[in-house]
Amino acid sequence: MTNKQKPVIGITSGDLNGIGIELIVKTFSDARLLDICTPVIFANNKVVNFYRKTIPESNFSFYHTREFDKINPKQVTIFNCWEEEVNITPGTLNETGGRYAVTSLETAVEALKEKRIDGLVTAPIHKTNVQSEQFSYTGHTPYLKTSFNAKDVVMMMCAENMRVALVTEHVPISEVAQNITAAAILSKLAIIHSSLQRDFGISKPRIAVLGLNPHAGDEGLVGNEEQTIIAPAVKQARNNNILAFGPYSADAFFARGQHEKFDAVLAMYHDQGLIPFKSLAQGEGINYTAGLEIVRTSPDHGVAFDIAGKGRADAGSFLQAVYSCADIISQRAEYGEQRVNPLRKVSPDVVSRLEDEKIEE
Repeated sequence: MTNKQKPVIGITSGDLNGIGIELIVKTFSDARLLDICTPVIFANNKVVNFYRKTIPESNFSFYHTREFDKINPKQVTIFNCWEEEVNITPGTLNETGGRYAVTSLETAVEALKEKRIDGLVTAPIHKTNVQSEQFSYTGHTPYLKTSFNAKDVVMMMCAENMRVALVTEHVPISEVAQNITAAAILSKLAIIHSSLQRDFGISKPRIAVLGLNPHAGDEGLVGNEEQTIIAPAVKQARNNNILAFGPYSADAFFARGQHEKFDAVLAMYHDQGLIPFKSLAQGEGINYTAGLEIVRTSPDHGVAFDIAGKGRADAGSFLQAVYSCADIISQRAEYGEQRVNPLRKVSPDVVSRLEDEKIEE
């Protein structure tokens, strides 16, 4: 870390016309966050002031600069990514909101590469207005994967009582099945397994794998991907010393609270995983990109144009994303120290975890 006691965490602005900067102002109005991290907001002080005025009860103060050497660990710092005047129109999907969201993100990523900051929390962007010849990604996750030359990454939604990861992310439903392969499942499971150990401190993680079809295919009656692809991949993962289980029927799995028996759940597609996650996480969930060399978190929601600029945005998920970013940075450092000095490791009792279990339909 840049600062062993307190990580420097970069915060991107997100879409300038969404709720991102409002969330930033509300989150860092609590000065106690400065005890756990040094926040650096990649935006522009005039834009931040615009939204600060929409939150009368805010106790948000900051220092702005264009020099990393002048970051003050006792203050919130705005790193001015641009100097020109920008027309802010809350709740509007336009080119301006997307263009400056990308500017903020690209500047923050460069800071990560130069090790000026230790981690990243991204405010929401809109996938439509960020598109250009220079930025042709469907979201933060594929952009970060490319930026840090990662072979593969996993979109993992995290809350206090559950973690849900995805095989496919922003893929049309009509194309999901063709993207469900044994290689893809095995790659995701390997990343999840490693992340749970390194980023969350779980020595012997258990991972549940959901089926693709209703009732996990009903023994081939409503689809055979479970029999021909998913189950063999789960078996191979176990041969690779990954405690993977399944495939399970998604509806019964979450309805009966079986997710609480596992350290993570691998869903086959976006809505299969995110609908139950957002329903059960109750606004406290976050998105974590597993598999990157850097730590990146974000809130588990979008730009919310319908309430932008009205002071009504709930900062709970964004606040949790900041806490989680700091926690994972700390956990990675501890994990690295344990590998340097293995005598410091304390092995938990994992006997009860080793038995596979049957979860009946």
